[in-house]
Amino acid sequence: MKRRKFIMLLGGAAAAWPLAAHAQPAMPVVAVLTGTSPSGFADLLQGFRQGLKDTGYAEGENLTLEIHFANNQRDPLPELASQLIRRNVTVIAAGGIAAALAVKAATASIPIVFAVGDDPVRLGLVASLARPGGNLTGVNFFSVELAAKRLDLLHQLVPTATRIGVLVNPANPLNAESTLRDIEAAARPKGLQIHVLNASTAPEISAAFASLGRERIDALYVSTGAPFISQRVQLALLAARNELPAIYGPRTFVEAGGLMSYGASIVDAYRQAGAHVGRILKGEKPADIPVVQSTKFELVINAETARILGLTLPTSLLAIADEVIE
Repeated sequence: MKRRKFIMLLGGAAAAWPLAAHAQPAMPVVAVLTGTSPSGFADLLQGFRQGLKDTGYAEGENLTLEIHFANNQRDPLPELASQLIRRNVTVIAAGGIAAALAVKAATASIPIVFAVGDDPVRLGLVASLARPGGNLTGVNFFSVELAAKRLDLLHQLVPTATRIGVLVNPANPLNAESTLRDIEAAARPKGLQIHVLNASTAPEISAAFASLGRERIDALYVSTGAPFISQRVQLALLAARNELPAIYGPRTFVEAGGLMSYGASIVDAYRQAGAHVGRILKGEKPADIPVVQSTKFELVINAETARILGLTLPTSLLAIADEVIE
């Protein structure tokens, strides 16, 4: 009798072994592809992780998170996107326009969540904001589309400035063309002259500033994009050294010593992107998740930088500033 019970127990355990071996399914893999560098992406990654956490997901607990950087270069993005497709990751989060376009071109089946600073419908990423269709959805934080507003704020701060330098990245033509189109349209009624400065790398940024004296630039507009965010300290130092009032998009420039910024919270935009990824992991389809648009924009001014530049901050700007850094 004892022998029979032992055999039955042994047989039951043996039958359970294969089930136990398959009881722990592999964790979903979320791959983040961004055109920027680790230093330029650190704060945004924090926001993304928070969005995942808000929807019940944490790296190492119930998902695997991979981050892939193009380090401010556009050329590697298509191959990096193809590698992710070949590995059949669960969801791809694309940070920036170039990364979003690269992954869209690489797959029509793997879910994609983007965070971009321009109209995703105009970019061809989705069919509409309310019903994206296809395998993409995401967040638009209106970075490029605020170019005219930033120029107006810069003009309020330095109303005597007539020659405005606009620093753009020629390696990101979609961003550069949209920025220049909106800036030039906004400059004409004010009688401002726009001088385009091109730079994609740190040495090119230095060279662009070296030309400012020859161009007799009065103030500077810095376009958005990966290389400029990564080089924000360099840009803030060069602007101060050249005694040049400048406006930027993300507040991180002002925190690095820049004069003034106006834009949506990009960290919060990435939090929303992380939440979208969480919804997809729970079973929702990108086609049915509306694209989120940033609704709150903040004006941040560095009062210490203004004093160094000998600028008096107008009360009209101080009254609408969300934060003045002393």
